[in-house]
Amino acid sequence: MPRQTERFRLAIDRIDTANSADPNLVMDANTQVPAEVLYSRRMTAWLDKLYPQASEALQLAARAQHIRRWEVPRNSYPMDRAGYHRWRTGLYKFHADAAAMILAEVGYDPATIDRVRSMLQKQRLKADAQTQALEDVICVVFLENYFAQFAAKHEDEKVITILRRTWAKMSPVGQAAALNLPMPPKAAELVAKALDGDAKSSKPA
Repeated sequence: MPRQTERFRLAIDRIDTANSADPNLVMDANTQVPAEVLYSRRMTAWLDKLYPQASEALQLAARAQHIRRWEVPRNSYPMDRAGYHRWRTGLYKFHADAAAMILAEVGYDPATIDRVRSMLQKQRLKADAQTQALEDVICVVFLENYFAQFAAKHEDEKVITILRRTWAKMSPVGQAAALNLPMPPKAAELVAKALDGDAKSSKPA
């Protein structure tokens, strides 16, 4: 990982402080922690694994990926497909704005702030290497930590469709990492079905 600056450490601390207000608590190593604090740590850990030379802007974007997400619950939008897409698009801007405010407060230049905003809003996915790297990390964190629980709540066919869309968002780097994730048998079965027929796939561990 590139050498960290003082303002970087201060920005990370403020992002973590913002996320520590999450009222949703989860268990991590026998300790209750705010859900978005744990999520942001997982994002940083996987970014370090997949892209150890990530730029400072990419590290900041990964840490802020879900900043204060609980403030915009899914039910604040219509509970249909169109409402879901509006919610997701709204979240992109919400997270970008929240991160930008912190970065400005700790002294980041406009160019770096705009870079982080662009990544958090998923601009030029596939065409922009850093936005793509962030998407890889997002997908791997989801598959490792949240997919099995998500799959248990939905019909298999819907889950398989979502898995195929997720797979298409990832680069070969992200796909390779995903295929090596340990998963419960049912989750692994769904992944195998989603990737059936893909020449680049193999069964996940």
